Amino acid sequence: MWIAIFVLLSTVLGAGWAAGRLPAALGRAALKPLLAFSGAYLFTLTVTHLLPEAWQLVPGQGPRVGYWVLAGFFGQVLLELFSHGIEHGHVHAADAHSAHAGRVPLLLLGALAVHSFLEGSILVPAAAGAVGPPYYAVVAGVALHHVPAAFALATLLHQRPGPARRTWPALLIFALAGPVGILSSNYLVLNERLGPGAYAALLGLVAGNFLHVSTTILFETSPEHRLDWAKLGATVVGAGLALAIA
Repeated sequence: MWIAIFVLLSTVLGAGWAAGRLPAALGRAALKPLLAFSGAYLFTLTVTHLLPEAWQLVPGQGPRVGYWVLAGFFGQVLLELFSHGIEHGHVHAADAHSAHAGRVPLLLLGALAVHSFLEGSILVPAAAGAVGPPYYAVVAGVALHHVPAAFALATLLHQRPGPARRTWPALLIFALAGPVGILSSNYLVLNERLGPGAYAALLGLVAGNFLHVSTTILFETSPEHRLDWAKLGATVVGAGLALAIA
C-alpha cells in the first residue's frame, strides 16, 4: 500500500516538475507515445482483469456489476465536462486564457481529484491475489495514466496569468487524491466494512471509468486515421505488457 502511495505521489509531482522545465511542444511530442501506451495498457488490463474479477467476486450477480460499469463510463463523461479532458493530456487554449484565467480552475481540479480518488480506491492489497486484480499491474496503469494528466495540468497552470506558486498546491491536491482513495478503501476493507459485493461494485465503477479514458486516448492518438509507427508500436507494447501480466 505504501509503495503505491509513494508511486502515485512521485509520478504526479515528477510530471508536474517536468512540465515547468520542458518546452511545451517537446513535452506534447514526448507524451503522444506514452498516451498510446497507457491507453492500450489500461484498456487491456480492464478487459482481461478488472471486469472478469469484478464478476467473480459476486457470482450470479453479473448484471449488477454491469450497471456499475455503465455508471463509471458515463460518470467519466460527466466529469470531463468539468475537467476538459485533462485526464488524457488535453490542454485547451481557451482554458488558459478565459475570463478567470488568473484563478486556479477549481471545478477542473475537483473533477480531476474525484477521478484520481476513484482510481486509487481499487488499490487494495487485501483484495488482490486470487480474487482481485494484479495489484502492482493496476498501480503501474494508474501511475502511467497520471503522467500526461499531471503534465497537462501543470502546463495549463503555467500558461495562466498570476503567480507561479499556485501551480504546486493544485498539483499537490491532484497528487494526494489517489493516496486518499487508497487509504480510505484499505481502511474499509481491513475493518470489514467493505464486503465483496461493494468492492465488486467499486471495481466495476472504475473499470467503466478506465474504458472511457483508454478508448478516448486510443481514438485520439490517430484522429485522421494515419499510420504512425511510434504510436502503433507503443499501443502494441502496452497491450502486450498487460496481457503478459495474466
